[in-house]
Amino acid sequence: MKNYYQNIRQAFVLVLFLAVSGGMLFAQGTLSGKVTDTKGEGLIGASILIKSTSSGTVTDFDGNYTVSVPAGDQMIVISYTGYATQEMTLSVRNGQSYTENIILNADNLQLDEVVVTGSFTGRTQKASPMSITLIGTEQLQRLSSNSQADILRTVPGITAEGGGGEVASNVFVRGLPSGGQYQFTPLQVDGLPVLSTFGLNSSAHDVYFRNDIGIRNLEFTRGGSSTLFGAGSVAGIINYSSITGTATPKNTVQLEWAEGGRAKVDVLSSGPLAENLFYAVSGFYRYDEGPLETGLPTRGHQVRANIKKLFNEGNSSFTVFAQSINDNVQFYLPYPLANDSGQRERPIGNDGETVFTTLTDQATDFSFDTPNGRFNSPIENGVSTSGGYLMAELKHSFDNDVRLSVKAKSAKYDHNFNLFLDGDGVRNVPESASVYLNNRDLPDNGTFTYVDDGTTLGANDLLFENRILDRARPMEETVGEIQLSKTSGDHTFSVGTFLSDTRAEDNNWILNFLGDFSNSPRVVNLTYDDNGEMVNYSTGGFISGRQTSNNVLRSTKVAFFAGDQYQGERFSFDVGLRWEKAFGDISKETGVGSNTFNKGKVSASDVAVAVAGLYKVNPALNVYANASRGYFFPELRGVGFSSPGQTLSYETESIIQGELGMKYGKDKFAATAALFLVNLNDRRNIDFVNDPNNPGSVIEQVRVQSTRTFGLETSLNYAVSEAFSLYGNLTLQSHEFTKVEGNDEQVGNKLRRQPNVMGLVGGMYDNGTIDASASANFLGKKFANDANTVELDGYNIVRLDGGYTFDLGKKQSLRLGLSVFNLLDSAGVTEGSPRQADAQAGGVSAFFVGRPILPRRIFIRAAFNF
Repeated sequence: MKNYYQNIRQAFVLVLFLAVSGGMLFAQGTLSGKVTDTKGEGLIGASILIKSTSSGTVTDFDGNYTVSVPAGDQMIVISYTGYATQEMTLSVRNGQSYTENIILNADNLQLDEVVVTGSFTGRTQKASPMSITLIGTEQLQRLSSNSQADILRTVPGITAEGGGGEVASNVFVRGLPSGGQYQFTPLQVDGLPVLSTFGLNSSAHDVYFRNDIGIRNLEFTRGGSSTLFGAGSVAGIINYSSITGTATPKNTVQLEWAEGGRAKVDVLSSGPLAENLFYAVSGFYRYDEGPLETGLPTRGHQVRANIKKLFNEGNSSFTVFAQSINDNVQFYLPYPLANDSGQRERPIGNDGETVFTTLTDQATDFSFDTPNGRFNSPIENGVSTSGGYLMAELKHSFDNDVRLSVKAKSAKYDHNFNLFLDGDGVRNVPESASVYLNNRDLPDNGTFTYVDDGTTLGANDLLFENRILDRARPMEETVGEIQLSKTSGDHTFSVGTFLSDTRAEDNNWILNFLGDFSNSPRVVNLTYDDNGEMVNYSTGGFISGRQTSNNVLRSTKVAFFAGDQYQGERFSFDVGLRWEKAFGDISKETGVGSNTFNKGKVSASDVAVAVAGLYKVNPALNVYANASRGYFFPELRGVGFSSPGQTLSYETESIIQGELGMKYGKDKFAATAALFLVNLNDRRNIDFVNDPNNPGSVIEQVRVQSTRTFGLETSLNYAVSEAFSLYGNLTLQSHEFTKVEGNDEQVGNKLRRQPNVMGLVGGMYDNGTIDASASANFLGKKFANDANTVELDGYNIVRLDGGYTFDLGKKQSLRLGLSVFNLLDSAGVTEGSPRQADAQAGGVSAFFVGRPILPRRIFIRAAFNF
């Protein structure tokens, strides 16, 4: 088997080499002109693409362009963010020059922008028989405040929770159950997944990648057809595309300050290196003591770069992408909230101040002995990631309407996910001194003193015993994709292959410590007299520590796909097929330090099929339908052993999806609407829960579930004027469990953390000098667990953003901006305690363990463009 994969990789490299070295020269002409808006103003950076090739250009500072075009009948595509894409046919003769001046009209809801994600060939959103959302550069820069959730919660059909901080956002796509993160929605950058296999450990994809100002756009394609592309996805694909260099230099420096001691510098530089050779470099450095005060700072940097070479008279391109990251962020889990009359509000601590977090810098530097040696907790680093990737992409257009696309990437990261949990795993709530002693069968003569100054806690002060979980999760991956497309008349036929090999470790240590109940708690010493002998129960605040598990998991996937996209005058039709086989190597230590392991190999294969059609009713209205049968490979970490040498069960999880929708765009108004169905069968759901047989420890609980969802998704945009527009979206869904293995009483229950109603309303004004936007994101009521014993109230997140742009001359500018996240300072609870799962109750006890959204935060930005 090893030689088989080595042969595949060698063949892959050979194809890449031959394709790069085997280009041909073609006859060509020259096209030039100017791209303007309806006012006659030149559009800087508008894209001019020759559709049948990899060549193209962008307009300069005045909107002018010049591009070489192969001889023959060519389709020229002119596009610009926020404007309707235009296409024109040009008959080119060798050596001839042509002039075409283009006027682009504003595009409501960006329905006429070309998208490439989830499609064998690029086409506009309006012409695609799928639900697609596109977010451009400027909007991405202004949306991102704390995490990916700030961006993704604006997308119809997505519930995104960012209460945990800058990484590990919980992302739920319409109709699907999930523990959050990116289980059904792989995060891609430039067409390849950040991580092609979920479930080797539970780290979310966004721990390996950060947004920066070098992102050109975000495309999110929903629905089952996305199973066919890349790593394959049953729910959709989130794809970020990077800015690449052009003949026009572009430089941006953005400075950002925010409450809580945040300082961040973003940079972008792009332009030409030589004839037909271009570069782009972007990155950031950040220091942050917030958004919650913990004494544990967030700091780090990321640098991304790409170099693009055009050759064969523009018919071929070769691009190398690279990332280097070294970043630490703090992660916030649920903690005890005041639950007077069921209000679930942030509590007041011993010092009379509001408690926002139980993370604390006083619980750092703890160490303890394990069977594998002395362990020093790295909790102060929070979620830390260092490493990066190297990726190459080749595009080549042959002279017979055949196009080749080859992508390959190698990634390697040292990664630790260190976090404070939500209690001791047994009681999980604050306790008075007497209650604390009684609950642990300790003598009532115990004395509680602060470690930092030796003073005794007050008589009415509360204590909170918590756990720290340190997880070492190094990861490395090799991934590649080859696609060959042929256009014949109205058909575009495509075939391709996808290959990935991923290895990850998941090594865990856990410790208990004692602190008071306050914001960023102070750690506490407990001593007591045991028949004349003084006992230190929590020396320096430390109670106990142990190593809990060591796992090494490896996943290899091989997929082949084929499809046809038919594009007629009024009717278009897509059909696609994907076959994939996954292999898994599992190694789980039977006992900490035992040096004995349960080892096993599993494999499974399945087929996905997707069909879709679209009909152009008139120039303003398109109707479409799509249906798919897809699959999801179970998470390898959830495959259990009942006895050594057993044959392990590894069956794919099937999903059926359907959608019926319309897309309308005319003059100042645009709207979309879709009815959808999602049916997921025999999903192997995995939860981390408190171990009832080993108090204080955490186990992985696996349950097989099936679910069904019906829903309606809508979006609209109305251009009140050229500078001012209103927009919104709404998703209504009805969902339920149709099977819960071992818990039949939960059949008919609602899916956890999926609201029945979610939506967004907003307005935006931008006249080129003054810009302002306001939006309100609403999430309805939802249940925190599968048992539906805890219902969480709905909440709103209101955002404001505004700025003034100064013209500094010579195409230089300075924008000063102000942004406010969570303007109304909502403390809506995003989730209950994931460690308590179905055991958590939603009654009116004094405390409820939950996680509120992050509090209001004000950002100030200064962006120089030159």
